[in-house]
Amino acid sequence: MNWMKYRPLYLLLSMVMIGAGLFSLFRWGLNLGVDFKGGAMAEYKTQNVISTEEATRKIEEKGIVVSSAQAIGADAYLFRLGNINNDQRGIINTVLSDLGGTSEELRFENVGPSIGPELIKKTVYALIIAASLILLWVTIQFKSFKFGTSAILAMLHDSLVLLGAFSLLGHAFGAEIDFLFVTAMLTILSFSVHDTIVVYDRVRESQKKLGGSLYDLANRAITETMVRSLNNSFTIIFMLVALVLLGGTTVKWFAIALLIGTVSGTYSSPFVAVPILVTWDELLKKLKRH
Repeated sequence: MNWMKYRPLYLLLSMVMIGAGLFSLFRWGLNLGVDFKGGAMAEYKTQNVISTEEATRKIEEKGIVVSSAQAIGADAYLFRLGNINNDQRGIINTVLSDLGGTSEELRFENVGPSIGPELIKKTVYALIIAASLILLWVTIQFKSFKFGTSAILAMLHDSLVLLGAFSLLGHAFGAEIDFLFVTAMLTILSFSVHDTIVVYDRVRESQKKLGGSLYDLANRAITETMVRSLNNSFTIIFMLVALVLLGGTTVKWFAIALLIGTVSGTYSSPFVAVPILVTWDELLKKLKRH
């Protein structure tokens, strides 16, 4: 199949997705969670065992943001919350009493952001170092700067898609950016590069065995790896969909971030990284002819 024939369509689709995300980022920004803004930690003991999912839902119905809720014993529960006042503390106690018979507040403390400016700065530095090393490694392995740069641009594509999607989800549904989101983003970046290298490796193998233009080799490589990539991605997607539907509120947005990133990474490897590589190669050949 002539996949490269539709390069403008792939790049247009990517531009639309990234454009919508950038508009949302500049218009509404990101909905930062407790990990970035700070908040409160409250520990409660109830007479009867309660469901943390039900407790979270009922507390949030009262307009109180719950970042996470977990059982830390047979009848004790720890809640990470946004900034709340004494009246809201009383509301939480009432909700838990209704669910668990009686409720007692064992501990309450205001906490600062666990992801501060210094940690964010170090994370950015780490990403720059990782991207540089990936660029260097791919360039050395494939003996071409074009391969390494195209892989990094596809990785950047997935980052922008995920950030833009969560900006939109934050505006529409209250999705928060927290430590789990950062974990999901880093995981997805590695997945994206891994999938891209699989396609690149098939291009290199065909180049050694058959020769020919990069355009034809790219079409052949995508055709040969498409089924493998889809099978690999769908096994991940099925698990993540189940986690979104059944995993509860604590991990829902983490699973959604991984789901968006997996779909974007699966798409970007054959339809962003390879078209950029082929287009770059064709432009260089045209410049050399002139």
